[in-house]
Amino acid sequence: MKHLIQLFTFVLLLIAPIQVANSQSKVAHIDVQKLITDMPEVIAAQKELEKLQKTYTTDIQNTIKELQVKQQTYSADAANQTEITNQARAEELQAMQQNIQKFEQTAAQDLQKKQQDMMSPLIEKARAAIEKVAAAQGFDYVLDATPGGFVIMAKGKDLLVDVKNELGF
Repeated sequence: MKHLIQLFTFVLLLIAPIQVANSQSKVAHIDVQKLITDMPEVIAAQKELEKLQKTYTTDIQNTIKELQVKQQTYSADAANQTEITNQARAEELQAMQQNIQKFEQTAAQDLQKKQQDMMSPLIEKARAAIEKVAAAQGFDYVLDATPGGFVIMAKGKDLLVDVKNELGF
């Protein structure tokens, strides 16, 4: 019985490395962040978002200047006005400040939503291209090699050039 167990163990030890070698998966890696930032569509989307952000910034700055001019005018003229008028002016200035804050929040939310709406399809397009190239080249796993990302193994083939070719840039 002891010899049978030893023989079984010996056969198992011979077969195990063969099965491990046959079951190893092909692994590749790609810097997904670099791929996405290099995509022409992403570059165009970023320019559009920057343009929109500049528009919002200009509008906010103009409104702030308008508020400051009113504050200066009201302050200079406060001695010549009644307390009721000065109180109404103070409430007007406070309302303007609140409107500016609301506009800043709305602008930030709008920019964030616009960025998400523009980037989501591009990220999906990159993911689909990665999957297509990986499948065509027989890779079972593709790891994200973005610096600071979670890379288990980075000695596999880098698909960045191939995926860029697939995307046409």
